[in-house]
Amino acid sequence: MRHGSLTWDVVVVGAGPAGSAAARACAEAGLATLCIEEHGTIGYPVQCAGLLSASAFAECGVSKRSVLNEVSGARMVSDLGGELLFDARATKAYVVDRCLLDREMAEEAAGAGAEFLLKTSVSGVRGSSLLTRGVRGREENPFRLLIAADGPRSSVARMLGFRRPGLHLAGIQADVPCAVDPRYVELHPNASPDFFGWVIPVSATRARIGLCAREGAKDHFDRFIARYGENCVHLVSGVIPLGVMPQTYGRRALFVGDAAGFAKPTSGGGVYTGIRSAKHAATVAAACVARGAFDDGSLRDYERLWKEDFGKELDIGMKVLRIRQKMTPEDIDRFCRALNDPDLIKTIVEHGDMDRPGALIRRLALKPALARAMGILFASGVRQILTG
Repeated sequence: MRHGSLTWDVVVVGAGPAGSAAARACAEAGLATLCIEEHGTIGYPVQCAGLLSASAFAECGVSKRSVLNEVSGARMVSDLGGELLFDARATKAYVVDRCLLDREMAEEAAGAGAEFLLKTSVSGVRGSSLLTRGVRGREENPFRLLIAADGPRSSVARMLGFRRPGLHLAGIQADVPCAVDPRYVELHPNASPDFFGWVIPVSATRARIGLCAREGAKDHFDRFIARYGENCVHLVSGVIPLGVMPQTYGRRALFVGDAAGFAKPTSGGGVYTGIRSAKHAATVAAACVARGAFDDGSLRDYERLWKEDFGKELDIGMKVLRIRQKMTPEDIDRFCRALNDPDLIKTIVEHGDMDRPGALIRRLALKPALARAMGILFASGVRQILTG
């Protein structure tokens, strides 16, 4: 049903998990909500590894229809001999079909009352109207508040003149038929000098193999995937923004998910923080509509809410990433060997959290065996985390 010429309370740009979560929460709060998506099919093209922590999946608020596999642990492989295994013996993460997940999240938002407009892109912002072009031609969509969930290359941020996250990593992944243990994700830190490579089991006979890098991602990927044969079923690529944009609100707009730079620096995952930020944005949107106030002072609550929720985790994650980028392959091998200690593994299994790693990092940082093994490089980074 068309909203007509009336002003939308909220227009959401982007129908990924963060956008659909924002649209659903806004609609459930009774706000007239429009969600605009540039592609003709929600969930496509896929630009995600499709591994969600149990917490992230719960935040999606959907059925298990999209779940392909459940993972209980991880294996870290240094490629220089160091290797370790963590197994919680309970589901810690889900491997999902992102197309199905995204569509179900959009369906839930639509069921709550949000209207979706596909095959429509943003062409400009004029005052409190969003200019679009697409299947309905050129239109103006008046809004009270705008929620930008349009990814790492956010056109809304560019049009409104907001500074972007400072670091972007290129990611490449392929589906490959190969024999894997479906219980464990494999992490290969030395597959990329900036980040890591991964092997995510879709089943016992198929895996998603990929990596992220700041430069030369394709070359690193080609070397890494050569270990697993040449039969790629499906190749995808994407961009991961790391480092939050300097200001995530202003000019009647709130930025959520990758558009704000909320991807976790420790893993590159953005679904958990994206949905959490979307829900905070909806809370602020409902309060602003109720008061009829949309000035920057009224929107500032959004930044306070997400910082209180997961801001510290992102800060710690960036410090860990900077430490990792200083480490040589030999450092990483020593790190793997140091972690392969029963007490440390027990600590990781008991306190590990893909979405909130800060508490675990602090616990590990206080373990003398680990600090000694990593020497001055690790100790200086640990001190920064503990005191930062």
